[in-house]
Amino acid sequence: MKLFILLLISVTAGVASAEHLHSFLLGLYISTMAVGACYWFAFRSSRFPQLALLLLICGLLAKITVTIAGVSWGVSQGLIGSPFVFALSYLFFSIVATYVWFAHKDKLMKKQMAESAA
Repeated sequence: MKLFILLLISVTAGVASAEHLHSFLLGLYISTMAVGACYWFAFRSSRFPQLALLLLICGLLAKITVTIAGVSWGVSQGLIGSPFVFALSYLFFSIVATYVWFAHKDKLMKKQMAESAA
């Protein structure tokens, strides 16, 4: 049900910002790539627990780097027609992508726990 609501909100926001669709889609793409890069670094498994803080910092820096590079590219190509639509899209899809990544991680952890208990 949660995913249906997120999909409904996403489609509604896309229709509402149809005049600035490039800004909306660029916010979607950049936020999803930034959260994915952050997730990839921050949740790496390591044999050394001391690296956890370093991996979190690398994840934060990866997210900032992807965001800056994406926005710079979007501005240079003239794709961001409405900064307001872009910012709202980026914020919303950052939250959605974070929710999806954590739900996926939670599902994998529950599956591993069930397999190890059996």
